[in-house]
Amino acid sequence: MTQHERIAARISDRELERRWQALRDVMAARSLDAILFQATNDWLGGGVKWVTDIPANNGYPRTVVFHARDLMTVVEMGAFGNVRQLDGKDPIHRGVGQILNTPSFPAIDYTVRYDADLAAADLRRRGARRVGLMNPAGLLSGFDRAFAEGLPGVELVDVTDDVDAIKSVKSAEEQALIRRVAALQDEVFSAVCAFIRPGLRDIDVTSHAQNVAQQLGSEQGIFLGASARVGVRSAFMGRHFQNRTLEAGDHLSLLIEVNGPGGFYTEIARTICLGKASQELLDGFAAVKAAQDYNLSIIRPGVLARDIAAAHDAYMIAHGLPPEIRLYAHGQGYDMVERPLVRRDESMKIAEGMNLAVHPGFENDAIFAVICDNYIVGPDGPGACLHATAKQIFEL
Repeated sequence: MTQHERIAARISDRELERRWQALRDVMAARSLDAILFQATNDWLGGGVKWVTDIPANNGYPRTVVFHARDLMTVVEMGAFGNVRQLDGKDPIHRGVGQILNTPSFPAIDYTVRYDADLAAADLRRRGARRVGLMNPAGLLSGFDRAFAEGLPGVELVDVTDDVDAIKSVKSAEEQALIRRVAALQDEVFSAVCAFIRPGLRDIDVTSHAQNVAQQLGSEQGIFLGASARVGVRSAFMGRHFQNRTLEAGDHLSLLIEVNGPGGFYTEIARTICLGKASQELLDGFAAVKAAQDYNLSIIRPGVLARDIAAAHDAYMIAHGLPPEIRLYAHGQGYDMVERPLVRRDESMKIAEGMNLAVHPGFENDAIFAVICDNYIVGPDGPGACLHATAKQIFEL
């Protein structure tokens, strides 16, 4: 058995090399010796997955030093002083020269600097003078201080905007994997509709959904759903709040936000009724579907994301609905949420090749009106919906 057989969908060498070359173009333009990436999870830590095709997991730090003129250095969990010298020859850790290990844990304050000490020593040894930081505000706080202390005289530069601009536009290979996860989520939702029934707890439903998703090649993600009787808001809630038992006539709002083979995310949300939906539920869903359609009509390459958000708020108010105070549309990739965020504080423009989740909604004491689907932006705007699940309330 080869190591490749352990991976559901391995990113091609060609795709990794495309990403690496794009990074080196940025580094050449900004005179950088290296760029540092760090993550502790594969929900909102996709940078290390993007550059190495291996995610961070379960809160354990994974730090990648991407060198301008050499193979990568990876710092991750392991025994004190352990060094794996790979020299770029390992078929799993592609592009990696060495892996440095240290037993550090974000929950143990004094250990967080251990990763920083190793990464800084690697850069000092190479004589680095100017180092880029990807998402520096997201670095572990103890790490960022120790890293800076370990590199006296080295200029640290925020390269987040440069890297986000690359990551947010998906290649043909990436788009194909994104379509696979949307199809996977359709299959999971269909399985839920066949499984859900009175007498089950909410967590029974979401556990079944997770089992189906993982059998289909998903590794990580969330299933948010909480049932209620019709006439009471059925909001998204996590597993801690999913002990309620379903009864005939109840409804459940379900969000499926898992990755698929290859690690990319999309998300889908629909409402399921164990009986007939109320007219208020039907009207609420029709309103958010119309709001989604409106957004799709104004999403275009070159348009500022914040301008779309402003137009959406104007649309909602004009239709007697509240303006958005949530994040109602955003990019997705190896992160559940990535840029651009469609809201007032985002500086990015929409670009062809972006994968956008569009999920306008509103709520009151009686209903939680929601819809969620993904679209890839084409030259003239969003293409066809990536999800094939009908845009309706499901009455079972």
